[in-house]
Amino acid sequence: MSISRYFTVEEANALLPHIASMMGRILLIRQRILERHDTLVPVLEKGGWNSGSRVASEVADLFRQLEEAVEAIHRTGAQVKDVNMGLVDFPALRRGEEVFLCWQYGEPHIAYWHGLHAGYAGRRPIDEF
Repeated sequence: MSISRYFTVEEANALLPHIASMMGRILLIRQRILERHDTLVPVLEKGGWNSGSRVASEVADLFRQLEEAVEAIHRTGAQVKDVNMGLVDFPALRRGEEVFLCWQYGEPHIAYWHGLHAGYAGRRPIDEF
């Protein structure tokens, strides 16, 4: 994904209510998909997505909704990194270097950042930003 803009910590924090709402929706949709796993697998083994199954149609619609919610976050300039963990990164500049401000669903504000390739394991406290 290309970087469309850079965020300050203040800009990312200001956007968090919207991002948190969308990520909450993503996590709910994800849970609904997982709840249908046991009934979906036999359907897929028999005939795939085009089997005319109600469950397959419901799950296909849930995946469409999931994609739309992720795209809504991407349109802000933020990047969904992990729908299982509820991770969102905000491109930023730190001393002229591209980094990510890192947020996880449930955190009240941006509390971490990391280098472009460091990922979640490389998160550092925002006071070091």
